[in-house]
Amino acid sequence: MSIEVKIPAVGESITSGVLSAWHKQNGDMVNDGEALFTLETDKISTEVPAVGSGKLRIQVDAGQEVKIGQLVALLEDNIKAPGGEPSSPAEAADFASPAANATVPRSVETTPVPVDETGPATRRSGVEQERNEILSPAARRIAEEEKVELSEVMGTGKHGQVTKSDLIQYLESKSSPPAPAKPSAAPAPDVAVSTTPPTGPSPRFTRRKMSSLRKKIAAQLVLAQQNAAMLTTFNECDMSAVMQLRSQYQESFQKRHTVKLGFMSFFIKAVVAALQSVPEMNARIDGDDLVENHYYDIGVAVGTDRGLVVPVIRDADKKSFAELEKEVTAYAGKAREGKLHLDDLTGGVFTITNGGIYGSLLSTPILNPPQSGILGMHKIQNRPIAIGDKIEVRPMMYLAVSYDHRVVDGKEAVTFLIRVKEYVEAPIRFLLEG
Repeated sequence: MSIEVKIPAVGESITSGVLSAWHKQNGDMVNDGEALFTLETDKISTEVPAVGSGKLRIQVDAGQEVKIGQLVALLEDNIKAPGGEPSSPAEAADFASPAANATVPRSVETTPVPVDETGPATRRSGVEQERNEILSPAARRIAEEEKVELSEVMGTGKHGQVTKSDLIQYLESKSSPPAPAKPSAAPAPDVAVSTTPPTGPSPRFTRRKMSSLRKKIAAQLVLAQQNAAMLTTFNECDMSAVMQLRSQYQESFQKRHTVKLGFMSFFIKAVVAALQSVPEMNARIDGDDLVENHYYDIGVAVGTDRGLVVPVIRDADKKSFAELEKEVTAYAGKAREGKLHLDDLTGGVFTITNGGIYGSLLSTPILNPPQSGILGMHKIQNRPIAIGDKIEVRPMMYLAVSYDHRVVDGKEAVTFLIRVKEYVEAPIRFLLEG
């Protein structure tokens, strides 16, 4: 009896991913709950555990795109015949090493060539037969189609197993044109001319394959621009009040809550208040329907070495400044360590991204589908500002809101951004209206 290993459902709107790596080899014994393979989507990469125990039979090679619910492997029961012997010749081949099989005497009837049964041809046939039995489906298909003699291929898998990449490398080496013959020596010309191209300390460029996650992110961003009528509106925000408040209460806040009071909690609070004032920004298109959300799960973009991810702060309208700061800090740490779960990244209604931490002064953020709005924060910079009849230098930040014009009109988008600006410039409003 075999247990089917299928791609699990990993979140709303996700229909496929990339099986980026197997953590077990074909033929390995797997225990229930062990990490079996890594699945990458446009949102995150996650390890998928085994749903039972048994011998692994891989059906889909690493690096392939897979759909939710697709069969990728089987876990076979490790049943042995009485006396501890494997129950089938195939199992015997799996448990025996190539070196042992190469020297075991075999009967003449099973040898297709009339030579001494311990000769080289017999040994090669035995090794090739066993190596063929433990090939993955994709590798076996390539070997059969290209009529590859497995004895000529150097296997890099477990126990010398020939993998798909081994076969591809072998075929490429066979199809490579031979090196040109060296020309015969000719009399040296009167003027010595060097035909060797100059070599520098490094090449002019480096080419490498895009990671599966980066390809998914790229496709998602292009899809967002193609499927939404995206427009951006801008404003600027005086950060004086927030900076003064942080400076005045930072020490006591940190001592009491064991976390720093940052800027992000102020902007999350401001976005929630603005969404409540302009509910059109808290809506999305679903087919022919317009869905208006009545909850406030706010995504906060976090940059990592592998790309941008957007963990979601649940029920942000019900959380205090300290709770928001703790969640943002915890998510940032999990994102950089690669420990985010898919549930952490789904279900947001609006996104905040802060390019200012990298020095960005102004940008147009791209929507995070199916959301209809995203707020871009930027670098705080001292600039001269007219305050009444006077010119003062204030710490200013440019704000940008990109929105889906199919859902939100310009009036609502501008009103939303002004609400955010008002709350950040006068944070006492959070107390008076909270």
